[in-house]
Amino acid sequence: MNVKPLSDRVLILPNPAEEKTAGGLIIPDTAKEKPLAGKVVAVGPGTSEIKMEVAVGDQVLYGKYAGQEINVEGVDYLIMKQQDILAII
Repeated sequence: MNVKPLSDRVLILPNPAEEKTAGGLIIPDTAKEKPLAGKVVAVGPGTSEIKMEVAVGDQVLYGKYAGQEINVEGVDYLIMKQQDILAII
């Protein structure tokens, strides 16, 4: 990984979207919801005012419209400020 977030930003690999419902129905691509959880793959150093509370490897929940989508080496990631993360799970 050659991406290093700056300041209080975090790079997240979103969990894959659900393929089936609990009842076994297959969800078409057009109806899949954007995942709201993912794994932290890189963390910035923080700032003098903001201490980084998440670490590489943490599973996190984030808001539906949080972050900016980026593609690195064919893989889609989200980069967002730490304040956009709702919880560590």
